[in-house]
Amino acid sequence: MRRLVSLVIVIGVLSGLSISGNQAGGGRTAGPLKGKTQRVRFARGRTTAVLHGSVVRGTQDRYILGARAGQAMIVHITSPEKNAVFVILGPDATALDGAEERTDATDWTGTLPLNGDYSIWVGPTRGNATYTLEVTIR
Repeated sequence: MRRLVSLVIVIGVLSGLSISGNQAGGGRTAGPLKGKTQRVRFARGRTTAVLHGSVVRGTQDRYILGARAGQAMIVHITSPEKNAVFVILGPDATALDGAEERTDATDWTGTLPLNGDYSIWVGPTRGNATYTLEVTIR
């Protein structure tokens, strides 16, 4: 039940993210978030996963990955029109410093504070965005 409550809080917080609110037209998304949710799987013996996607204005893609406290994580996103950004949330639904809403993060490196599932939310700053997301865990 606690996990469900945390998820509901995360969805409520993320519905106002700058990745959906700074688009041309200016409005924030209303209602449930749309986009894909995918668990990140690392190939055997690999520490980096490369993910490709596209997000439509007003949506966010969500990537979930399990990690341990003390591990280093590196996240990098590129997009042809330089309009894809991300937010990273820890297992406690708190955004990681430097990858919070409205920071328009495209690169983040840090040591993870908690054990559990981390969420990377990808969205466009304007229009639609095609992107490549690289996630490394060491």
